[in-house]
Amino acid sequence: MQNRNKAVKPVNDMKALTFGEALFDIIKGTAHLGGAPLNLAAHLAKLGAKPAVLTAVGKDELGKTLLSRAEEMGVDTSYILLDEKRPTGTVTVELQAEGIPIFTINEGVAWDAITPDEREFEALAAEEWDVFCFGTLAQRSEENRKTLKRLLSEIKAKHFFYDVNLRAGFYRKEWILSSLEHCTILKMNEEEAAKISGMLFGTTYACRTLCRLLTDRYPKISVICITKGPEGAAVYQDGVYEEIKATPIEVADTVGAGDAFSAGFLYTFLSGYGVSKAASVAIMLGTYVASKPGSVPEYSEELRKELGEIWYENR
Repeated sequence: MQNRNKAVKPVNDMKALTFGEALFDIIKGTAHLGGAPLNLAAHLAKLGAKPAVLTAVGKDELGKTLLSRAEEMGVDTSYILLDEKRPTGTVTVELQAEGIPIFTINEGVAWDAITPDEREFEALAAEEWDVFCFGTLAQRSEENRKTLKRLLSEIKAKHFFYDVNLRAGFYRKEWILSSLEHCTILKMNEEEAAKISGMLFGTTYACRTLCRLLTDRYPKISVICITKGPEGAAVYQDGVYEEIKATPIEVADTVGAGDAFSAGFLYTFLSGYGVSKAASVAIMLGTYVASKPGSVPEYSEELRKELGEIWYENR
């Protein structure tokens, strides 16, 4: 079991591979770089990691812009495939009260066909990753499910991070069950936890009980994170369930806040800190992003200073 209060230096050569959608969120008429795997990679890069994204974009202006912006943010674009036939993905985002987004996700786009060739699969399998990250949405296409299945069997990674990230109309029970079987770190929000509880156990269990039941059924899962919006988050490891509170903020929009949480948690946890510390960093980063428009805002000097203090406060 990890020392939950251990202070160590963050790992600046941490290697992460994210798989899935890369797109533009259209929010109030403005295009913001988006897609959970790309958002996650961008935040990991800002924190000091070396992330790569496996996705696909169209041979169009949006695709060129996405590649350029991803490179500027420090994301390795070597595994971003170019699709000759399909356009770069876009999502229309309508913001409701408290910045809660409603997504209209266009289909038949480039990231629906993430199909590396043999050379690219070999290159991916030859790498040693600290974490491989995937979600549910990209599994909506058969091509992507085949690719993900092969990656999960061939990729060499210390951890497999599954962000449930359900989008209405774009998930199936069998995809979720398969993902749970392969992951070592599981992340979901309260609503997703309730859906999974009903799906697997026929009733809505409290988060604490659900975590125990999930780790009993899926022994590969060593850590579970459940985000709770303005209330903060819960983390579960080795039978210990903890809730960490968030500082109240004025929300601009919550698009990408969950991805920032994931990045903060993974970077801190994989640097050797315990789950409590990792969740504290994750909540700080997630609430910061929720207070700014767009999914990957610039980090303020104040935020950078706070992050540094959290990592080194016990040294």
